[in-house]
Amino acid sequence: MSGADNVVWLGTPAFPEAARDALADTRLRANLRRATATIRDKRLAVAAELDDWEELRERAAAIKRHTLRHLDHHLLRLEKAVTAAGGTVHWAADAAEANRIVTRLVKATGEREVVKVKSMATQEIGLNEALAEAGIRAYETDLAELIVQLGGDRPSHILVPAIHRGRSEIREIFLREMGDWGRPAPDGLGDDPRDLAEAARLHLREKFLRCKVAVSGANFAAADTGTVVVVESEGNGRMCLTLPDTLITVMGIEKVLPSFADLDVFLQLLPRSSTGERMNPYTSLWTGVTEGDGPTNFHLVLLDNGRTATLADEVGRQALSCIRCSACLNVCPVYERTGGHAYGSVYPGPIGAVLTPQLVGVENASSLPFASTLCGACYDACPVKINIPEVLVHLRAEAVEARRRSRLLPTAEALAMKAAGWVMSSPKRLAAAHRLVALGARLVARDGLIGALPGPLTRWTGTRDTPAPAQESLRGWWRRTKTMNETQGRTTAEEEGRR
Repeated sequence: MSGADNVVWLGTPAFPEAARDALADTRLRANLRRATATIRDKRLAVAAELDDWEELRERAAAIKRHTLRHLDHHLLRLEKAVTAAGGTVHWAADAAEANRIVTRLVKATGEREVVKVKSMATQEIGLNEALAEAGIRAYETDLAELIVQLGGDRPSHILVPAIHRGRSEIREIFLREMGDWGRPAPDGLGDDPRDLAEAARLHLREKFLRCKVAVSGANFAAADTGTVVVVESEGNGRMCLTLPDTLITVMGIEKVLPSFADLDVFLQLLPRSSTGERMNPYTSLWTGVTEGDGPTNFHLVLLDNGRTATLADEVGRQALSCIRCSACLNVCPVYERTGGHAYGSVYPGPIGAVLTPQLVGVENASSLPFASTLCGACYDACPVKINIPEVLVHLRAEAVEARRRSRLLPTAEALAMKAAGWVMSSPKRLAAAHRLVALGARLVARDGLIGALPGPLTRWTGTRDTPAPAQESLRGWWRRTKTMNETQGRTTAEEEGRR
């Protein structure tokens, strides 16, 4: 299976079609509006507490820029430090290779089940499905990921993957599915959040105590010490990272930081930007293996899967700075109305619209760069100052060019643009066009507005009130007023001369 097959869900329609279906789901829109508004307000409040918030953002952006420019150097430093601390580093060029490595490592332990702490990288490569094909069952332990897994669903938010589900839906999923995955839900389970959390806690505890292998992601890794970091809010990560005998971490190569000291910046930015908290309830850091403390075997799988190709794009590479905080999702007017599934990718929202096309190739996700209003709210919210609108415009140009190359004949839009260029390249032709447009507009306009027009213009004019063009063009107005001013100036000068 290719990287493109994994990052983008096969069979998912393009964004415009998927968004149209999502917009018709009023409950989904209500859930998204409440959740994103709550997180957004909390983020603004805790960010305002720091006088140096903007300086932290600048510092984080500078660290990421430096790291990406010297990524090969810092990855080799990380490998050396992890190995010196007793861990083993594996390099995976794509999803298929990463899945083979993890499957082989699990099989080597003799185990047939693993517990997982939330990892977008493993979702990106389809690890759960690959393990299942090898007869290994993976259990998600993050509450929202558990809901998604039990429901046979897909995540729709980076931070809150089950944001599209309501309490009553979660209750039904627990009652229906938990027994097939382990301990069943308690009889008479209600939809109170505390009761649902307790049911999940009981269901997962036996897995934490039984499983000998864990698979994790990584928020950061320090190249100088080999320290890997996972931040989370429920404690499930701490259980996965300390109880099993073998820990396998799958990490995108862009997550490396030059030094342990750099964590000071990112561990202030990440919790405030993601959950609206001053710090994460659980911040787990480990360096290799330590006798008598935690797993006895540690494997770090460094995943490329399109990242090196993205790094080659001088404009688009800034998307690799993302720290997966989801702040851009929570301020995006498009995401708030469509949800994450419409993006057809593990990475939804504004960051998904710029990251996914680069990881899989623009031609395989050509609608995503257009899934934005370009309002810039995502850029303002991003803690590492990724200029998402700039990358979106850059990728739109690439998407248009890719479509042009794939067509034998030019599109109507391309022909129209070529004709417009021909008209505008000549002042005489442009003046004639102005006169024709003004005449035609007066014939079809009513009350100064043009209604729906037939043919290819229907999609535009059918949903907009278009003002009729002015009867006088700018060029005509300029010539007329310039002549009047010059005449008036000469008259004034002559009068002053006679005096």
